[in-house]
Amino acid sequence: MGEFSEDLLVSHATLVTMGIGSQILEDGAMLLRGGRIADLGGTAELRARYPAAAVLDAAGKIALPGMICAHTHFYGAFARGMALPGEPATNFVQILQKLWWRLDKALTLDDVYYSALVCLGDAIRHGTTTLIDHHASPNAIEGSLDTIAQAVQQSGLRASLCYEITDRDGLERAVAGLRENERFLRQVPSSTFQVPGQDQTPPSTNRKSEIENRKSGLLAGMVGLHASLTLADETLEWAVGLARDLGVGCHIHVAEDKADQQDSLKKSGLRVVERLAKAGVLGPRSIAVHCVHIDAYEMDTLRQTGTWVVHNPRSNMNNAVGTAPVPALLRRGIGVGLGNDGFSNDMFQELKVAYLLQKQASGDPRTMPADDVLRLAVTNNAALAAAIFAAATPSPFGILAVGAHADVILLDYVPPTPLTAANFPWHLVFGIAGSHVDTTIVGGRVLMRDRQLLTLDEAAIAARARVLAQRLWARI
Repeated sequence: MGEFSEDLLVSHATLVTMGIGSQILEDGAMLLRGGRIADLGGTAELRARYPAAAVLDAAGKIALPGMICAHTHFYGAFARGMALPGEPATNFVQILQKLWWRLDKALTLDDVYYSALVCLGDAIRHGTTTLIDHHASPNAIEGSLDTIAQAVQQSGLRASLCYEITDRDGLERAVAGLRENERFLRQVPSSTFQVPGQDQTPPSTNRKSEIENRKSGLLAGMVGLHASLTLADETLEWAVGLARDLGVGCHIHVAEDKADQQDSLKKSGLRVVERLAKAGVLGPRSIAVHCVHIDAYEMDTLRQTGTWVVHNPRSNMNNAVGTAPVPALLRRGIGVGLGNDGFSNDMFQELKVAYLLQKQASGDPRTMPADDVLRLAVTNNAALAAAIFAAATPSPFGILAVGAHADVILLDYVPPTPLTAANFPWHLVFGIAGSHVDTTIVGGRVLMRDRQLLTLDEAAIAARARVLAQRLWARI
């Protein structure tokens, strides 16, 4: 169930500290204690200071803070390789109708559990240690977030969860989605979750593991909303009221496609961001996902409300919806993070696409330099995670520093040119890859070592997932 140690000393690492005043420490070491980085310095110094600590020898590997995914959909894992009958979708609304809204309606709690495990295993393997998920399963709403939470606890990763409230399936399911968010939010971060109706042996019978999970603040939550185009004013009002009562933000797709703007103007006479601002959805703990089709006034509204925007370049390219105006958002001082919208949880791949897409869209190779990509993927994602997990675990994310979360990855990347704090963003874009991740640690717990997962049985999960996916495909 993963390696535990009261004190774990990661030694002989090349530490890339990130954060303000980022530096690279050769032959560096970190003491991990109580889920935090308790000390940091040279290997010889820390070995002498903590002689009783268990030692993980990094053997010169690069140590980074764990990567963060600011928006994903665990439930989409079973879409991989799925063939749908009929003509292919020609626009975004058809993609929703022909693929995603058929798949999510067919999900059972077993499907939800195993699709989450598939994604979590992928995240561990590629060094993504914190994920902000957005879930939908209209015919398996009650208990769905507990189901995902159990998978998260089994994996040892961190995740913020929410259920996607929407009116597209009628009032009864909209209310059920609202209640699922409320029930889950009133439990986190202090509960251990069990999957309703699961007949397999519970993934953890290790009481110490469960206690460590709770103490380390693995779980947080938000109020999930689909998008303006599937939400009535009254439903928005209910969701905003719940978020305010529980002190959390909202997580919603915003202007991913022009259809969202067209619907909002037709329904309310307002553009999407205006409508959401009027309803109270926006704010410093809320996430506006995509924001591809927004104007300058909407950008100013996002800045004024302190709302986070999350860019998902691979998804936007796949759905042919356009390119988010990320450089313009950054110039306005808006916090823009990076997500994958359900693509693979290799955030190194996502940041490379973010770097290239803006250049292609603008026709200007100066657009979106590597240090801006680093700001999205590391600095901003870390600040967003800190805001969402503040109640569960108020410590910094995204840096290697005393007091920060002990979420650390070791990469077997041998730089072929000098590696400095100044040029690290370009090594990140042009050299470092998810396949270089050798070790993944969350809250001081080793989840993968020598590329071997310690908390999840990948082969068993994949075998069960194949069976469930085939059954799901038959139901669609």
